[in-house]
Amino acid sequence: MEYVALKGARVPALGLGTWPMSGRECVRAVAAALGLGYRHVDTAQMYGNEAEVGRGIKQSGVARGDLWLTTKLWRDSLRARDVRRGVDERLAELDTDYIDLLLIHWPDPATPLGETLDAMAEAHAAGKVRHIGVSNFPVKLMAEAVETVGADILCNQVEYHPLLSQKRVAAYARAHDIMIIAYCPLARGRLGSHAPLVDIGRRHGKTPEQVALRWLIQQGGVAAIPKSASAANQRTNFDIFDFRLSAEEMAAIHAAAGHQRLVNISSGTPWDPE
Repeated sequence: MEYVALKGARVPALGLGTWPMSGRECVRAVAAALGLGYRHVDTAQMYGNEAEVGRGIKQSGVARGDLWLTTKLWRDSLRARDVRRGVDERLAELDTDYIDLLLIHWPDPATPLGETLDAMAEAHAAGKVRHIGVSNFPVKLMAEAVETVGADILCNQVEYHPLLSQKRVAAYARAHDIMIIAYCPLARGRLGSHAPLVDIGRRHGKTPEQVALRWLIQQGGVAAIPKSASAANQRTNFDIFDFRLSAEEMAAIHAAAGHQRLVNISSGTPWDPE
């Protein structure tokens, strides 16, 4: 496993996404992934599977201190009173004493960002949350969080894969010591015919999807959370730590990165142009 070390955090660079898993499938998938060596699990209030994630963790036998656990507050739970209640609900659902990373899942223009981030900071001060961050924030909102509110955010979790460059978000994040956590890193199965990934994969004996994950985590300051309920696919996704891409290969994938956004919920603030 490789790690992103930032602001006192040591985040496993590869994690398990759990949307839209539920029920016994989710419990089994989490336990299986942890059995394979994953140590980073991502869930959210909106996913409705936090209890199953918690059960999968318990079933795995992995010590809580060896695991990085992220969850998120939905956009209708961002007022200060809702954040306070929501944090306690997340802890109860996950059956854990603390959350490693708590995120604003999607921005809500109807709720002052400072109110939400201040309430999240209270949860951090109380020891309920180790780190706070945001998700699906364009540069304008990242700047508001950092430069106006003064929040110490660890990350911005965004859709990021070789079909969506995210160059402006990534540049702002690097300049302000914020990591990126890439969701949908395999572009929902659309990478199998991506020419640079196919070509590079042949050289390394890897699939295009494995090359895409390697490209993400090799950038530095980036983690990826592919979702897979299948132990076989989890194993394939995990098999990316025995090779490295050359500078030329990294550059070729960056150069081919496009503008294909697969997840697009209106947040009231436009996405950054690519």
